[in-house]
Amino acid sequence: MTGDQYSIKEALLFSQRIAQLSKALWKTIEKDWQQWIKPYDLNINEHHILWIAYHLKGASISDVAKFGVMHVSTAFNFSKKLEERGLLQFSKKENDKRNTYIEITKEGEEILLNLMESFNPAGNTITKGAMPIRNIYGKFPEFIELMALVRNIYGEDFVKIFEKSFHNIDTDFTEDNGKIKKISLQNEHS
Repeated sequence: MTGDQYSIKEALLFSQRIAQLSKALWKTIEKDWQQWIKPYDLNINEHHILWIAYHLKGASISDVAKFGVMHVSTAFNFSKKLEERGLLQFSKKENDKRNTYIEITKEGEEILLNLMESFNPAGNTITKGAMPIRNIYGKFPEFIELMALVRNIYGEDFVKIFEKSFHNIDTDFTEDNGKIKKISLQNEHS
């Protein structure tokens, strides 16, 4: 036993269980994600960057890297490709010339909103895999322990941004005829 009262064997089993489960899930998630975004000529990093830019409304490249769990050069290079397509806009802040910031353009937002609208749970393997759990408990799994693990690894800021994006979807979007739709500004102010 170590000073923290766990055995090396216990830690190895936990670590490998997480690794094997994550790899199995990622393979399916990656395939689902790629199929979803393929009609928009985006890759996973580009979609993730658009997602982050949309929810953070003026994120630095460092923020994109941190919250997108990617290297800064990856965040910059894929953001640059999105800028060339007119989906992102680069800027510097008057009081912060060292960092580069990105904002989603109207065209980028349209693609992101179209993607959300085109989401089809019936074609999503992860959603289908979770349906038996949802049918039994009346809700999708919440992964409380997994969120605590992510919080301990990436920090509170990461989890806050993570939760903010899902809160935005919950409050800014509705379901209409089986499609996700952004609530119009007119409806928001009524």
